[in-house]
Amino acid sequence: MPDPRPTSAFHAANTDPAVTDRLVAALDAQAANPGVRRLREWAHTRLAARPGERALDVGSGTGSETRVLAAALAPGGAAIGLEPNPGLRALAEQRAADADSPARFLDGDALALPLPDADLDVVWCERVLQHLTDPARAVAEFARVLRPGGRVALLDTDWATFILHPAAPEIRPALAAVTQATAATPDAGRRLAGWLAEAGLTVDELGSDVLLHDPHTVSWPIVRGLGTAALGRNLITEEQRDRLHTDLTAAAEQGAFHLSVTMFAVIAHRPR
Repeated sequence: MPDPRPTSAFHAANTDPAVTDRLVAALDAQAANPGVRRLREWAHTRLAARPGERALDVGSGTGSETRVLAAALAPGGAAIGLEPNPGLRALAEQRAADADSPARFLDGDALALPLPDADLDVVWCERVLQHLTDPARAVAEFARVLRPGGRVALLDTDWATFILHPAAPEIRPALAAVTQATAATPDAGRRLAGWLAEAGLTVDELGSDVLLHDPHTVSWPIVRGLGTAALGRNLITEEQRDRLHTDLTAAAEQGAFHLSVTMFAVIAHRPR
């Protein structure tokens, strides 16, 4: 049976240290974004992990939120980070050890969680579902491992909300196509509540925040790479790409550059 997950930098089979380094840099930069920090705080507050509970962080990446959960669950609780990428998992383990955190990390797949039914009080899953070709199946797994009364927090991006300015009107559809092609399920953010309801969970609260990028700290190779990718797919011309790069650079120098995308969060629970 073929692997249902798309080949990506996060795929379990990817062990290239250079790719892992780029992933870590990107995840750390995202974690520092004020919008990400606000939405995470909102979700943690409403998830209300308590001492003695068991929690799972699906697609734990660098382990930052696994450590947050571990601190909230102490004493007597357990926080597990599930991460298929071996490089990220090793880094998460090292950062947890450096922070003297009891968080622990396992290899595993969101589509087949290595846990028994009704084993957890809390599930956290952030920006993972967009990378899956069958996210509804993963959410059904989250519901399976939750105890009655258990809570889940899903956070994900909706790439249709991506804005890059200035960009000429005639090339905006091409840029939208390129950004949405970076995810297997680019509209994951707007579908979170629906997937939870389909899995038999009760939706409690919905939240969102805008990930607004500072033009002084944004990764220019990534931004310019959008134009290059659009050119590579024959969606724009070389002249249009060069004009885009010139306009973005000039806008950044004048304080008129804008790059943003919206991330959504949903809190739900398994009925008793």
